[in-house]
Amino acid sequence: MTFGEQPAYLRVAGDLRKKITDGSLPPHTRLPSQARIREEYGVSDTVALEARKVLMAEGLVEGRSGSGTYVRERPDPRRVARTGFRGPGTSTPFRQEQAAESARGTWESRSEQTDATDEVAERLAIRPGDRVMCTRYVFRDAGEAMMISTSWEPLAVTGRTPVMLPEEGPLGGCGVVDRMAAIDVIVDNVAEEVGARPGLAEELLALGGVPGHVVLSLQRTYYASGRPVETADIVVPADRYRIAYHLPVR
Repeated sequence: MTFGEQPAYLRVAGDLRKKITDGSLPPHTRLPSQARIREEYGVSDTVALEARKVLMAEGLVEGRSGSGTYVRERPDPRRVARTGFRGPGTSTPFRQEQAAESARGTWESRSEQTDATDEVAERLAIRPGDRVMCTRYVFRDAGEAMMISTSWEPLAVTGRTPVMLPEEGPLGGCGVVDRMAAIDVIVDNVAEEVGARPGLAEELLALGGVPGHVVLSLQRTYYASGRPVETADIVVPADRYRIAYHLPVR
């Protein structure tokens, strides 16, 4: 193989990928068998197998037990809105979008007190083992799970206040900025770090994905005068959604 030349399995995978994307192999079509790939491309069984693995890892095909490997339906990616810092009186991006009459979004949540792990403690600038309120969300679009989120708030900030439970009480569901403002904690900054990775088994189970699918992961932290007051991990299936940011010009 000369410098810059692709390995054989990637060349085969690339040609099959092109056939999938241009419609030559439409959704629900059975992918050529390993033997057919070997014969058509003049490659070994190992190369044919690796090429199929590439397409499966990319989420373009899926295996069906006892039947073979088929081209997956590729939905048009939908948008998940994110914005820059929002002051008091504004809801979360998901709730803003769902305010439209045509929207079909719902969400469910569950909160519990727990001890901060080392990672959560570092993100919240507290000590490991300090008590935090952990809230887990599942957001749905027309009944289909489209985003999961786990947030943590230090009980040293919200404990024994009316906003201790994010989704209950007089400001339940109003968002971090408004809830914190109600207890005289003024949020003035938010940071988000976006990445992509293979989804964890429990994440893909909740989101309706299959093993190997990639998810978009967002790590968000709200700050009040430099002090972290909430941090969250947000997970979105990368094959069905895109993250859209709307940032103010200062």
